[in-house]
Amino acid sequence: MKQITRIFDLLELYKDEYNSIPDLFNIKKDGEWVRFTAKEYIQYSDLISLGLLALGVSKGTRIATVMNNCPEWNFFDMGILQTGAIQIPVYPTISEENYRYIFNDSAIEYLVFSDKEIYERIKKVLPEIAGLKAVFSIEPIKGIRNWHEILELGKKYPDPRDLEKIKQSILPGDMATVIYTSGTTGRPKGVMSSHNNFVTNYKALAEIPPLKMHDRAISFLPLCHVYERTAGYVYQSFGVSIFYVQDIDQLGEYIREVKPHGFASVPRVFEKIYNKIVTKGRKLPLPMKILFFWALRQGHKYELDHSRGWIYDVKLMIANLLVFSKWRAALGGELKFIVSGSASLHPRLARIFWAAKIPILEAYGLTETSPGVTCYRFEPGCMKFGTVGPLLTGNQMKIAEDGEVLCKGPNIMMGYLNRPEKTAEVIDADGWFHTGDIGVIEDGKFLKITDRKKEIFKTSGGKYIAPQPIEQKIKESPFIEHIMVVGENRNYAAALIIPNFEHLKNWCEVKHIAFVSREKAVKNPKIIRRIKHEVERFNLDLDQTEKIKKIRLLDALWSTESGEISPTLKLRRKFIMEKYSKIIEETYRSSEFNYRVEG
Repeated sequence: MKQITRIFDLLELYKDEYNSIPDLFNIKKDGEWVRFTAKEYIQYSDLISLGLLALGVSKGTRIATVMNNCPEWNFFDMGILQTGAIQIPVYPTISEENYRYIFNDSAIEYLVFSDKEIYERIKKVLPEIAGLKAVFSIEPIKGIRNWHEILELGKKYPDPRDLEKIKQSILPGDMATVIYTSGTTGRPKGVMSSHNNFVTNYKALAEIPPLKMHDRAISFLPLCHVYERTAGYVYQSFGVSIFYVQDIDQLGEYIREVKPHGFASVPRVFEKIYNKIVTKGRKLPLPMKILFFWALRQGHKYELDHSRGWIYDVKLMIANLLVFSKWRAALGGELKFIVSGSASLHPRLARIFWAAKIPILEAYGLTETSPGVTCYRFEPGCMKFGTVGPLLTGNQMKIAEDGEVLCKGPNIMMGYLNRPEKTAEVIDADGWFHTGDIGVIEDGKFLKITDRKKEIFKTSGGKYIAPQPIEQKIKESPFIEHIMVVGENRNYAAALIIPNFEHLKNWCEVKHIAFVSREKAVKNPKIIRRIKHEVERFNLDLDQTEKIKKIRLLDALWSTESGEISPTLKLRRKFIMEKYSKIIEETYRSSEFNYRVEG
């Protein structure tokens, strides 16, 4: 078998080892699964490559893809890369301004997008892209060229052997893609990554999961993001069948149907799963309710080293038999692992999922690191709650004097497109990449991230506050959907809070409180007092300077579309601070009891 040194070399696996897979890529349309075989993967990828060559694409040509998760994403990924062109994957849910900036900054010549919904987002921008030669859609749209035109051009290409010659000229160190950061701290930056960046990283990650050919994976995080993209390469390296979820609201339904062996996720998904389970538990008849919460208490005590003794083990066995078995069934019943990345998972949640025999492998990385830096492993002594695991094979790491995490390895990006000064800021003369994250190394090998360097702020009293750990802790409450801690140059910390309105409705129903609308709910004194109580409960575990002294409930629904949340589900703090500047000022000026947290 040919050695894999470039991303598209993965296709060689489907020619040699995995050519019999009947359901490599799967997507549901009109209620029915549409399946693509391993042979079709190779066929479509090659035809796209040849079709692009016929259009005039050559090595270095920039091609943007704005696509939802679907099999065609992979066809274009490989089809573009085999020509030596550079793929620019772009989120389907960003603002018009960001589309305009990314398309022009990356100097794209061709654009491929999924459907009419995305077209409505980008159509005003298209005339403003200098050098744009052609636009193609996956779904039929009147007046827009369809991707089948590229396939037809590929079928008519005069000498398909040209493609093999071009592939041979592409080196592992050549640029493969430019992935734009989510812009949580300002304008997105284009991360230039080589074939080698991705290949070495997916190979290191592939050492971890116990996968085999014909296993099943669910894919719902955006493929345009480095996290899910690399996960996709890991699945492909094992010959795993991938099932795409286009509507995250249907994730639970898809999981129960597909019964996946693994998937990549973010902590917010686990938080929502847990909160839904607890909400259902509260509605159980009294005997079952007592058993349910007893099982939760056992789960919260779980230790990876099984050090709690045989009595606890017996209790946990009973909890698994009577309660946690239902959790596993709700997640398909066949999970071997879930990877959690993009943000920190609270140890309390990690413990209970592991106790329920749902293994969550915490990982850490960035777009600039392709992305993996650390990850739990199944070998003994390679996991520790509250950390993001040990280093991946081939990576190096150290902590700078100011606490910043630095890393080095073959996965580190080539640099930022068109921004050499920004590249020089983050990659020093010795090749160390400065992540911008603050962390510590525990037990000599486990990385623990404590905050983002740029997000730590100082109060007017000169005390530093790291908001992320506080927010992470308070978000354990099922009453709270989003929270952002503020307080820079103020004499105490306050918080903007978006309640979990679904949970709030259920609570109001039980308490016989009228829930008329979100707008009225956040002004209801009883609801404000209930959420204040939640904040007070978490304040007990915080240092005096970290305690939240005032809260402000908001009726908004923060999302990627409205701009408060990045596509990777992180808070866009600068945007939120600007958008809610008047409300923040009012909150600090207000002496109303409703907004003040006692203690």
